[in-house]
Amino acid sequence: MKLSAFGKKFAGESGIVELMDDLGTALNENPDMIFMGGGNPGRLMEVEAIFQQRLENIMADPAQRHSLFGIYQSPQGDKEFRDQIAAFLKKQFGWNLTGNNIAVSNGSQSAFFVLYNMFAGVMEDSSQRSIHLPLAPEYLGYADTGLCDNFFTATRPSIELLDEKLFKYHVDFSKLNLDENVGAMCVSRPTNPTGNVLTDDEIAHLDQMAKEKDIPFIIDGAYGLPFPSIIFTEAKPHWNDNTILALSLSKLGLPGARTGIIVANEDIIRAYTNANTIVSLACGTIGPALAKELFKTGEIQTLSQQYVTPFYRDGSQQTAQWFREQLGDLPFHIHKPEGAIFLWLWFEGLPITSQELYQRLKQRGVLIVPGHNFFVGMDDDWDHKHECIRVSYAQDSETVKRGVEIIADEVKRAYET
Repeated sequence: MKLSAFGKKFAGESGIVELMDDLGTALNENPDMIFMGGGNPGRLMEVEAIFQQRLENIMADPAQRHSLFGIYQSPQGDKEFRDQIAAFLKKQFGWNLTGNNIAVSNGSQSAFFVLYNMFAGVMEDSSQRSIHLPLAPEYLGYADTGLCDNFFTATRPSIELLDEKLFKYHVDFSKLNLDENVGAMCVSRPTNPTGNVLTDDEIAHLDQMAKEKDIPFIIDGAYGLPFPSIIFTEAKPHWNDNTILALSLSKLGLPGARTGIIVANEDIIRAYTNANTIVSLACGTIGPALAKELFKTGEIQTLSQQYVTPFYRDGSQQTAQWFREQLGDLPFHIHKPEGAIFLWLWFEGLPITSQELYQRLKQRGVLIVPGHNFFVGMDDDWDHKHECIRVSYAQDSETVKRGVEIIADEVKRAYET
């Protein structure tokens, strides 16, 4: 089989492909596998009941049922849904938005594929531009979205050691250099994989740098503000005419609905919609249908604050404490859990790579994600990249505790060799 350059790149192996393959294989081969590697949200019965009731209401109404299953939506997304999102954001934060500032995507991953390749890659003048990630590590799902090589650049973070076996990455502005080859800058907030929440000052500084270079500032808010609000520290939502804010319904409990939301100026939304027409033809209907009433009433915010945020905040604190108890005096650090649904562990001087640790744990029935996958755009040989792992705590507490015990035992064995 002869493949094009596109075919070889996107049909080949990658970190995100390996992760999703392992999830699928483990489901089939080991029903007792402890899944602490993927991004599936936890199951919150109160939230699930809200979506169930909304779906039952739709199914009982023939007109709504037909709209849900029987017609194509616009490639920009359902107009009523977009108008409600814009009205909600304008009311909550005073942002100058209309439905024309909103686009819906079939999941955030497809949205980033289009957005990134709109601003980076080979340009009309044959030059090449990159997406710059000012705070590595970043989401491994970005890594292979570019249509050419050397698509990402990144800045190595500074590291602050904290009490209670914690540490925190910071944007190292002394090393952050946005040259003429950068087409856009992107951060996730909170950061996947570390749970780091960039401070309001860091966001403002990055925003100013992007404006000075006349490039978009992309914020991936899949776990963040204003929903699902999986943030455990003080932070303000950010948007302006130069910002592209990407949101998602997945971590509210709707990953299967594949609904992403893009908030941007009208020119960017128009360009994205044209591209989305070619890539996806139309947007899915289930996510907007289930969520539109939540935006209309403002319940989206109370749902996040009353159920989603406390669930993950409590889980992060408990899981971090279990790791402290199990790992004892080993040379480990936990990134300060400020949001998202993961803990990021750094095993300083680990005698094996995180990839080997991942393989050993898989054999013992626990799936995590090795850390080197997340240092997208960093080509330097930094030992730190191979000493970290990402661990999800979204499952029930008994399962997570058992997983922590197995991880800790395998790490102890590694240090003893």
